[in-house]
Amino acid sequence: MNEMASSEWIETAQAALGAAREYCDSVRQAVAAMVAPQGTPDPSLLTREQHRVHGFAWVASSIAALEATADWAVRAERAGRFGSAEELTLRIGLGEYLAQIAHGVPMSAQEVIRPAALGTEAAARALTAHPAVARFLAEGSTPESRSRLAALLADGARPDEALGDDALDLIRDQMRAFAAAAITPRAHQWHLADALIPDGVIAEMAALGVFGVCIPEAHGGLGLGKLAMAVVSEELSRGWICAGSLGTRSEIAGELIAENGTAEQKAKWLPRIADGSCLPTAVFTEPDTGSDLAAVRTRGERQPDGSWRVTGAKTWITHAARADLMTMLVRTDAGTPGYAGLSMLLAEKTRGTDAVPFPDAGIEGSEIAVLGYRGMKEYALGLDGFAVAADGLLGQREGQGFKQLMRTFEGARIQTAARAVGVAWNAFDLALDYALGRRQFGEPLASFPRVADKLALMATETVMARELTYAAARAKDSGARCDIEAGMAKLLAARAAWGAADNAVQIHGGNGYALEYPISRVLCDARILNIFEGAAEIQAQVIGRGLLAGQARAAAA
Repeated sequence: MNEMASSEWIETAQAALGAAREYCDSVRQAVAAMVAPQGTPDPSLLTREQHRVHGFAWVASSIAALEATADWAVRAERAGRFGSAEELTLRIGLGEYLAQIAHGVPMSAQEVIRPAALGTEAAARALTAHPAVARFLAEGSTPESRSRLAALLADGARPDEALGDDALDLIRDQMRAFAAAAITPRAHQWHLADALIPDGVIAEMAALGVFGVCIPEAHGGLGLGKLAMAVVSEELSRGWICAGSLGTRSEIAGELIAENGTAEQKAKWLPRIADGSCLPTAVFTEPDTGSDLAAVRTRGERQPDGSWRVTGAKTWITHAARADLMTMLVRTDAGTPGYAGLSMLLAEKTRGTDAVPFPDAGIEGSEIAVLGYRGMKEYALGLDGFAVAADGLLGQREGQGFKQLMRTFEGARIQTAARAVGVAWNAFDLALDYALGRRQFGEPLASFPRVADKLALMATETVMARELTYAAARAKDSGARCDIEAGMAKLLAARAAWGAADNAVQIHGGNGYALEYPISRVLCDARILNIFEGAAEIQAQVIGRGLLAGQARAAAA
């Protein structure tokens, strides 16, 4: 095969992206004809045509990942860092994803969205016939290119990860070193013991600024953006997802208060969240509501002295016993159904102990035993007249809880995508180490083509998920609305993490199923990423509906 120069591959990627965008427009038009016959998406049709709407979301997300990966390649080339590992990653990544887009994108292990279901067979054929796309399909992800990348990875090469910002690169190095020293060596022990991450480790994380990355400097935080937060979350999660997830609750509470709180609330809570002396938890989900937050029934009743009493049930509350502050979504107006009757309370609580996890009156908790994600523990909470101070209504604005919460979902989903990227790297690290050290038939496992394929594809898709996550973070930092971009990042990164963990177990063989091997933990940890912070189906619905609604607005304009 007459190989092209690196710069030519980048140019070819740009041409292929143009064809992919045209195909995405064809999918959008075809789906819009099914669910928005009058120009605006019809809710009942969106539900009836979920397979197609969600398929459109997956196609659009895959193309967004291609765009982010191509942008990464351009930046690496401009900085003189586009070498063999980067070229092969670009080739394999675009070859794989373009093939999926043209022939069938996996939405889950058993659900594939194909052009025939979308009514875009002719457009898909035109896509594959485009010269740049055809080149990637023929020469992108081949046994030879995957073998070459796997060999480079085995020799210690890694696709470029520099961010073009010395401060962010330093943060990555610092967090990676901390995770390697303080988290990775002990994570599996903590997991098997179903133990909380030790307080001493949390104190070290606080000293590094983990809990105040995005909190303004005026309130004791680092005052950095979501891209920095993504880097921190990725590296800590590469050590253990629970380390990366400790910052999630601080991220949510910090943004809720910084964006919506009164001056007094900001002064009271933000410095304590930033320095780690206050550990928050998010108390939103209820046993019968799941993602349907409009159906929240937990009641917040104002008392004559202005304080609140909360009664109801919450579930899947992470780190609840050790938390000091609950950001709690409750219904304060029983006569107003739906979102309008919801408010956000800042509910202070006493930090529990192993002996007495919930010492305050009016609150009880029962631990939910889980497969993975164990370092903070999950709880179902029963609230019976739990007291919240008069200054606990967020922003002192009743009926705004849902709107306040929605504004935090972009950041939370970007952070979750970053956690997924870290988990994927963790799986890759374990798989590569095992494949190099384990010998079969006189050869290391890494020398066998099917194992090499897995390693190359794991690394490639993780880079693509990472770059899509960073693109969403940059959009958020620019001040733009990015609910669709954040959803795309979370959707694809969760799939990448699960795929990497599953393949890493396969590389381990029977040992991957043994509790003594850390990859068994990573598999359990990876599975939750497709569920929390909005399940994959919710993400796809948000993305598909948002893109279709955006088309309707553009047409009207």
